[in-house]
Amino acid sequence: MGDYILLFPVFFPIVCGVLMPFIKNSKARNCFAAAVLLIELAVAFSIAFGPKREIEVWRISGMLSIAFANDGLSRIYICLIGAIWFAAAIFSFEYMKHETRVGRYFMFYTASVGVLMGISLSANFMTMYLFYEFMTLATVPLVLHTETHDSIAAGLKYLGYSIFGAGLGLIGFFFLCIYGDTTTFTAGGVLNTVAIMGHENFLRVVYLGMMIGFGCKAGMYPLHAWLPTAHPVAPAPASAVLSGIITKCGVLAIIRTTYYLFGVDFVRGTWVQNVILVLAICTVFMGSMLAYREKMLKKRLAYSSISQVSYVLFGLFLMTPQAFCGAILQIVAHAIAKNALFLSAGAVIYKTGHTYVDELKGIGKQMPIVMGCFTVASLSLVGIPPTGGFVSKWFLATGALECTVENLIPVIGIVVLIISALLTAGYLLTIVADAYFPGKDFDYGSLEKKEPNLLMLVPLIVLACGVVIVGTFPSGLIWLAENIAGSIF
Repeated sequence: MGDYILLFPVFFPIVCGVLMPFIKNSKARNCFAAAVLLIELAVAFSIAFGPKREIEVWRISGMLSIAFANDGLSRIYICLIGAIWFAAAIFSFEYMKHETRVGRYFMFYTASVGVLMGISLSANFMTMYLFYEFMTLATVPLVLHTETHDSIAAGLKYLGYSIFGAGLGLIGFFFLCIYGDTTTFTAGGVLNTVAIMGHENFLRVVYLGMMIGFGCKAGMYPLHAWLPTAHPVAPAPASAVLSGIITKCGVLAIIRTTYYLFGVDFVRGTWVQNVILVLAICTVFMGSMLAYREKMLKKRLAYSSISQVSYVLFGLFLMTPQAFCGAILQIVAHAIAKNALFLSAGAVIYKTGHTYVDELKGIGKQMPIVMGCFTVASLSLVGIPPTGGFVSKWFLATGALECTVENLIPVIGIVVLIISALLTAGYLLTIVADAYFPGKDFDYGSLEKKEPNLLMLVPLIVLACGVVIVGTFPSGLIWLAENIAGSIF
């Protein structure tokens, strides 16, 4: 089979997804979806832990081709995508029981994992951009699934922002074709030093536009507004993968553009690095403040994603090996924790109908396992050991201290990260405190156990354990991140 195995995780779930609406029996459809995603997960791990592979599917002309490869970065992403998608799917089997158009939901849910695999395994910019646009088209139906006025408005907003952001990326691609030797992802960059002579500042403007464009999917200011609108209206499993994984595909596009096309040396120490660092820091603070003030549970978690994903961007834009490792660790830690949080919120909404934070007093007595998982994930976002969030934030802070930017921006960034951590504790741990300790005036007699079934509980428990495992045994992931950093610095 050789290198053709790289095509399997991309196209297999897309083909299987198309078949979902034709399976009318819900149990048969669930079994089929579980089998597809389990196979997808197994193949993803075999590619991740297998030898280096690459394949060119279609050479259009010159620098335009469709090609796939499994480098260190793609190995992390495909494992993360496969695991998260499978866990959220198991949760969906129970959550979607009382929803309509379930076949359509699983069609786009299953197909989208193939599209994300395509982004992760892309060997060049054209392949990545093609699947990046497909990702938007495949995930918009997940946002507008309920077809209410709010969900349709949110879906259209998500579509508009995503297309505009991707358009900025496409404009940059044209100039990369002119000033680059290739558009194949190459550690250290592809710019032709002779061709760019005298055009450096213009290309940095182009680079800034691409960062803002791809930052849209990552929830970075100023194209972040779609995220808190889309999350509250989407089904909880869809919200989980939107926040935990799809935002990270915007991050992946930023990594590929910065480190594998333009190159660190072209950006580091220039005015454009200062600008994107300021944007990332502002987004961290803004997301935390808005989350702190928000009263709707899923919307609070959405604002939290804006802040937490910008931790990743802050690390990437510092452009030091230590900060880069911190960004990779934060990608993994946040993906796992945020999926646990959104699925916990979904379980609470499913069993109680409560959607606002002030309605959750005493919920820890009714749903102790769900809220236990919620608590562990919250501690990770705050950065409390032994969770994955502590390790990633430690690397980000130490990476900021070794940054060579000749101003106070990295220091300001560290201060903002500390303030953000305090705000995160304020808007998440207060929920936990009220859930378990509602106060002496609370009517304990009205409480009854409302724990969901195993289809919901098992994914939550696995994700909560994952948060702790990443924080307790991070050496393997750190080693992989350091290897990736070593190839690009």
